[in-house]
Amino acid sequence: MELIVITSPERVGQEQQVCCQLFALGLQTLHVRKPGATLPELRNWLQLLPERYHRHIMLHTHHALAQEFAVKGLHFRETERAATATTEKGRLIFSSSFHTLGAVQQPQPYLDYAFLSPVFQSISKKDYPAAFTSDDLKAALPKATLPLVALGGITAEKLPLVQNLGFAGAAVLGAVWGNPEPVQAYRRLLQFREDLTASARPVSV
Repeated sequence: MELIVITSPERVGQEQQVCCQLFALGLQTLHVRKPGATLPELRNWLQLLPERYHRHIMLHTHHALAQEFAVKGLHFRETERAATATTEKGRLIFSSSFHTLGAVQQPQPYLDYAFLSPVFQSISKKDYPAAFTSDDLKAALPKATLPLVALGGITAEKLPLVQNLGFAGAAVLGAVWGNPEPVQAYRRLLQFREDLTASARPVSV
């Protein structure tokens, strides 16, 4: 199960340094979501991150920066999803966000994966409750037309449930950036994921 981190939408002190530590621990995908950042500000954000980590970055805004930086891919908001059909893809990965179970069962030919949210009560948005029941998710996820990543209220303790529901991965924001020690919070998430992987391995005798 892939573990994705989404940046805080707000400014974070020494954010790039923290991200470097997350990459060093094995983070493969970082969604850079800075909705209030201008194009020059986001360019500067990327320039402060060592170039070797750009290949792990998914851009939520200012997609034109993919022509300047060798990023992993582009994320499209729900209102922008139609643009996936006309955006040159090349080597890039495309993702988007969904908020209904019916939508993820429809063909999505230009997307490689998608977030489904809110799966649990959000940590970063207190008035953002879970939108689905476990039974609804178990029934709908096998019919999804692309890999789905659970978003919303993801904590280390909820990773077993995320896996059991059939998600391909989990995306975290508040569980990392809402912690005064984000790197340690990410380590804890990794440990829970490793424990899940270990428990799923067949026992040899």
